[in-house]
Amino acid sequence: MFPSSIKSHIITWLEDHRSLVVCVFCLPASFLFSLLLRIRAFARRLTSDPHRHDGAVRCIQAQVLEWNKLPSKKKRLLCTSRPNWLSLSITFFQKHLHHQVPIPLYDILELNEEAATVRVEPMVTIGDITRYLIPRGYSLAVTIELDDATLGGLAMGTGMSTHSHKAGLYHETITSYEVVLGDGSLVTATATNEYSDLYRALPWSHGSLGFLVALTLKIVRVKPYIRIKYTPVRGQKQYCDLIRKLSGTYEAEPATHPDYIEGTIFSKDEAVVMTGEYSDYDRRLTVNHCSRWYKPWFYKHVESFLKKGEGEELIPLRDYLLRHNRPIFWVVEDMISFGNNPLFRLLFGWLLPPKPAFLKFTTTPGVRAYTFTRQVFQDIVLPIQELEKQIELASQLFEKFPLLVYPCKIIDHGPISGQLRRPHAKYLVPGTNYAMYNDLGVYGVPGKVKDKKPYDAVAAMREMERFTRDVGGYSFLYADIFMNREEFEQMFDLSLYEAVRTKYMAEGAFPHLYDKVKPEIDVFSIGEQNVIRG
Repeated sequence: MFPSSIKSHIITWLEDHRSLVVCVFCLPASFLFSLLLRIRAFARRLTSDPHRHDGAVRCIQAQVLEWNKLPSKKKRLLCTSRPNWLSLSITFFQKHLHHQVPIPLYDILELNEEAATVRVEPMVTIGDITRYLIPRGYSLAVTIELDDATLGGLAMGTGMSTHSHKAGLYHETITSYEVVLGDGSLVTATATNEYSDLYRALPWSHGSLGFLVALTLKIVRVKPYIRIKYTPVRGQKQYCDLIRKLSGTYEAEPATHPDYIEGTIFSKDEAVVMTGEYSDYDRRLTVNHCSRWYKPWFYKHVESFLKKGEGEELIPLRDYLLRHNRPIFWVVEDMISFGNNPLFRLLFGWLLPPKPAFLKFTTTPGVRAYTFTRQVFQDIVLPIQELEKQIELASQLFEKFPLLVYPCKIIDHGPISGQLRRPHAKYLVPGTNYAMYNDLGVYGVPGKVKDKKPYDAVAAMREMERFTRDVGGYSFLYADIFMNREEFEQMFDLSLYEAVRTKYMAEGAFPHLYDKVKPEIDVFSIGEQNVIRG
């Protein structure tokens, strides 16, 4: 064990030379790690057979039935055997304390063009589905930007995209869930069948109600390109008002609203608002293959329009959908400060991004406890009418720009309709049953940490969560939460969830939602011990 003074010097050196450490060790190791995963995925595709689905599900059911036969003293709560490091969740759920069941379901099962749906197994990734659908002229209605995200993980958690002002959150695009319950039975839950209560409770349940074995998702007809317009705006009220106007915050959604809307906030007073429309090739416009390894990071390309002024271009659809994958939005800049340098991109850009799975795979409990106080990675769903307040508070608490803003429709499904509380009546778009919210994305190393100034990560996040509860918003639960159980139940409505847990044999079989998503570390004690004093 190192003496504390030596340990402190090592930590300081690693922080001061983070870019060197990442380039010399993390990127090559991450690349090799990714290569092994790709080889494994390729081998799996070679043996892919959707016709085996029913047999694989019966095997999962058999394992749950065997678990049910165990003596009570030997029964541990159920969870999947998928390693923590393969999940995009920031937390490390303590699977070693649970009874793990393999869910080896990786196939795309059926494309139904007449119904405009695709049926998939839960381990299909965003990368898999975009490669499958786009050549056929389709896309998911909501496609998040990270290649490795699984469709099942998003179904049990959530997701949104720049199309969500029209489509809503990811779960609004799911037409059915096929689930193995705690007693081993297989059910299909839809909005209108006998399992409609389960259908409403599964979103945001994070695998705490059953094992998802298949789901059916809505798809949309697409064109090969997105015609994207970049509009630089100065003045906070001006860019907030523009985002609200484009997304239809104050009026029912007309057909004139763009297909895609995104705002990147570079300071409290500067932003670039992007709108996109499906398009065929247009020789009058430049084509930007923005996801290629040698191209500027997308948000840096966006930032250039603050100086250049308004502009338009075409982006191939898959490039657009995965535009933030290479720099992981802007997180990689905190790891490699020179990562967007043209020479670095040309020579080493193909190594990016560092594989999230590798970063998690190599995270020890000590590193986890240390790093969580020195970075922020949060997506928060908030009423877009409060956008100025969001930006003001986030800039005070984190001193971290850019900020990401995606408008998103939150539908009022009535009372007892799931974990999301109904949007307040004052936020509803007149004449509709939905309100316009937005995702506020805050990613990277807070300014005070970079400047080695006093910073309390726990206090900052708890203040952000308090604001989120006060305005009727929701924290994405893939990220660390800093709420106790009572505060969690103020943010989320668990009345239907608790009833469904009892009705469908999840109580005593699967961990509770709060226990599933709370950090595996004591955020309060670690926060007190690791406040950066400057």
